[in-house]
Amino acid sequence: MNFSEVNIGLFRLVNDLGKEHEQLNIIFTFLAEYMVFLLAISVICIWFTRNKESRIMIFCATITFTCAFILGKVSGVFHSNYQPFVELSDVNKLIVKEKDNSFPSDHTILFFSYCFSFWLFKRGWWIFWILLALLVGISRIWVGVHYPFDVIAGMILSFAVAINVYIIVPRLNGTKKILNVYEKYEGKLFQPFRKTKGSKTRNY
Repeated sequence: MNFSEVNIGLFRLVNDLGKEHEQLNIIFTFLAEYMVFLLAISVICIWFTRNKESRIMIFCATITFTCAFILGKVSGVFHSNYQPFVELSDVNKLIVKEKDNSFPSDHTILFFSYCFSFWLFKRGWWIFWILLALLVGISRIWVGVHYPFDVIAGMILSFAVAINVYIIVPRLNGTKKILNVYEKYEGKLFQPFRKTKGSKTRNY
């Protein structure tokens, strides 16, 4: 059994579950399509806790995603395949997706870049995010838009970049300088709101 046969076999194993358990399709469709918004909201909320360590974590996670995404696009030049719903028959396709190169999975790179970073920094509910990222990766197979190896490649890329970023970036002087400059201007931006709030409090 060659690489392609294994890839297709694993895809069928997961994707056919949607035909057998149709009641779960709405859950996996939500995970595949909309969980990215929960991630975005969570990242913004963590950032605005104004905790220094949390901001370094988000900063590193964003660098991880950017680098892994670029590496993913480069790897897609050397290996490419269309989505399963394009190449295979009788695919349980649950979401709208245009035909393009699906290797590696961008959704997987996005989620695992942040979730691996959460895990490395061990901040908050990191185990929840790792499990959620796994479910998102599986959901992309379930809804018919990615092969398992598209997802696995995204995971490997994200993990490799996350480890290197975690080791290097927090130790760079430039990291703290960038955050300090940002926080300086953030303070100036929100200062009028704080003064207004303070004035209202004193009036009471």
